[in-house]
Amino acid sequence: MSNTVIKVEDVSKQYRLGEIGTGSMHHDINRWWKKMLGKEDPYLKIGEANDRTQKGNSDYVWALQGINFEVKKGEVLGIIGRNGAGKSTLLKILSRTTLPTTGSIKAKGRIASLLEVGTGFHPDLSGRDNIYLNGAILGMTRQEIKKKFDEIVDFAGVERYVDTPVKRYSSGMYVRLAFAVAAHLDPEILIVDEVLAVGDYEFQQKCLGKMKDVSVNDGKTILFVSHNMNAVLNLCNTGIVLNNGRIEKIDTAQMAVKYFLQKNIQEASQEWKNSIAKEKPFIKYASLEIHGRQPKLTLSLIFECTTPTHDFKPAFFAADIKNSMGIAIAQVLPSIIPFIDFSKNTNSKYQCDVELLGLIPDSYTLSLWIGSNYSQTYDFAEEILQFEVIETPSEGRTVEHSYDHGFFVPNSIIKSIS
Repeated sequence: MSNTVIKVEDVSKQYRLGEIGTGSMHHDINRWWKKMLGKEDPYLKIGEANDRTQKGNSDYVWALQGINFEVKKGEVLGIIGRNGAGKSTLLKILSRTTLPTTGSIKAKGRIASLLEVGTGFHPDLSGRDNIYLNGAILGMTRQEIKKKFDEIVDFAGVERYVDTPVKRYSSGMYVRLAFAVAAHLDPEILIVDEVLAVGDYEFQQKCLGKMKDVSVNDGKTILFVSHNMNAVLNLCNTGIVLNNGRIEKIDTAQMAVKYFLQKNIQEASQEWKNSIAKEKPFIKYASLEIHGRQPKLTLSLIFECTTPTHDFKPAFFAADIKNSMGIAIAQVLPSIIPFIDFSKNTNSKYQCDVELLGLIPDSYTLSLWIGSNYSQTYDFAEEILQFEVIETPSEGRTVEHSYDHGFFVPNSIIKSIS
C-alpha cells in the first residue's frame, strides 16, 4: 500500500475581486447551465495571476493555478513564499475550509489545522469550555478531550486562566491554547499556518519541538507555513516555493530555502537599480572583488548626490552581512569612518577590505547603508551583493560545521596549564 497521505492534483482556486467574493447568482446559474450542457465552466477561461504588485485588468484572479504535489507519511513539508503567494489559500483547501475551483485533493487520516489565531474559539467562553468546543470541532470525542485536558493546559501554560473567558486572553495566550488543542488531537496530518509568530520565543521553540517529536517518533505528517527560514530548515525535510499562485520549486527544505532567498536577493537588487535616481545622497555603484581562496573581500562603492546642498549632514556608510537563512550576523564598518561631505562633493569613491575569518561555509549577502546617523538614512540597498564561503580553513584543515553550533569558527589559542 502506498505511503502517500496527501495527493494534490491540478488544484486551482479563483476569486472574484470586490465586495462579491466568488460570483453572483447570475454567474452561478450560468455555470450550472453550462455544466448541464456538458460544457466547460466559462469563468475558468478568464482571470489573471494573483500578482499583488500589478493593478490588473480583470475582476477575477487565480490565487492558485495548477498545483500538483504529493506528501508521504511522516514527511514535514515547508511551504514558503512572499505575502500573497497563495500559501494560506492552499492550506485552507487542504483543511477543507474552502473548496478548489478545479482539481482534487485526496488525504488519508484525520487532519488538524491551525490556520488563524483562535479559530473555533468563542470569546465569551472560558479556556476550559473552549478546549472542549475546539476539540469537538477538530473531531475529538469528549472522552478524548477529558483524558488529555491536563496535558493540553500544561502545554499551553495557561492553567491560572483556564476558567477565564478567552476574550480577556492576549493574542499569545490565544495561540498557545489553540496550538495545544490541535497538537494533542493526535491527528495523522497537522497543518500549521504562520500563527506561531504570535507566540513568544520560548513557546515557538516548544511548538517546533512538539512538531518535530510527533513527526519523528509518531510518524505524523506536518504541513508548515512560515516566513521564518530558520524554523523551516530546522523542522522540514521537504520544501515548496510558491509565487503568484504557482509552484516554482519542490526540493529539499535546504534547497527550497536557498532558491527562495536568492530570488529575493535578485529582485531586491533589480528594484534598487530601478530606483537609483534620487534627490538624497544614494549608492550609485557597488561591487565585490573576491581574493581567490583568501578570507577577504574588497568592497568598492560610489556614492552620489545630484543636488549638493548644506542641508545634508556629513554621512558615513555601513554594510550588514546576512547568512542564507536571512539572519544578520555581522556589520561591516570601516576602521576609520570616512565622513562624506555632500555639501561640497557630487560623488565619492571608496574601497574597503572585509575580513571573513571564521565564517562557516554558506551563502552570504551584503546590505549597504548610507546616512548621517542611524536615525537618518539617505539610502539603503538591501541584499544587493552576494558571496559564498566554500570552506573554513583552520591550520590547513577544513572545518566541518553546522548552524547547530553557531555561525563562526573563531581562531583560538590553547595553552596548557599544569
